[in-house]
Amino acid sequence: MSKRKTRKEDDTEESVEKLDKSPFVYQRDKIKKELEIKQNYDLTENQLKLIDLILDKNTKIVFMNGPAGTSKTYVSILAGLMLLNKRSVSDILYIRSIAESASKSLGSLPGEIGDKMAPFLQPLEDKLSEMLDKPDIDVLKKENRIAGMPVNYLRGTSFNAKYIVCDEAQSYTKKELVTVITRLGKYSKLILCADPLQSDIHEKSGFMPLFDLFNDESSREQGIHCFSFTKDDIVRSGVLKYILERIENMPNYM
Repeated sequence: MSKRKTRKEDDTEESVEKLDKSPFVYQRDKIKKELEIKQNYDLTENQLKLIDLILDKNTKIVFMNGPAGTSKTYVSILAGLMLLNKRSVSDILYIRSIAESASKSLGSLPGEIGDKMAPFLQPLEDKLSEMLDKPDIDVLKKENRIAGMPVNYLRGTSFNAKYIVCDEAQSYTKKELVTVITRLGKYSKLILCADPLQSDIHEKSGFMPLFDLFNDESSREQGIHCFSFTKDDIVRSGVLKYILERIENMPNYM
């Protein structure tokens, strides 16, 4: 004779049915400390729009295109720190190409990987110092909540619940950018910052071809957005807008 189930057993089975059946995704614990973020200057309307776009829970990837001085790196790091405070992500990863911006290379830099990457991570260090006091920066570094990595070392990795800033993306080849994009895992956001006028690899750059590829409505429906700044968004200095206008009209600049 079969045993009749009790109401408690029925309720338990019903509760199990209602459990989230999505696949388990490993992610580390969120930061416990509330970061005291400082904003040192007024942002333009476009910069504020970009922050809102990045913070949107449906946004996964943003291709950001803009001239020098439009605070691409600053806004990207600022949004990342805000997401840390919102407990939306666990870490910030800053990715750089090791392409140098001079016609002659310094050659192989001495030291371990951290020493070799230090010059390329200076923009990240500068932005952190602008927006956070030293105790907050120390917490981020002690808990390994913020790190830098060269694009060369990304193969085989997967990023879950991370905020990734891919800086100077105009100096990545198409293959390198595809490698970066395909590392994106669950609950992560990827921001690619680029100024095509400052590409160190010129016609080999893959940024604008991918920017154009994903600049459509179907991509936006998937959470992939393309965002452009103009000279009106330059905040670094007043004379920079004038300089860029003259340079853009200079024959054979690229």
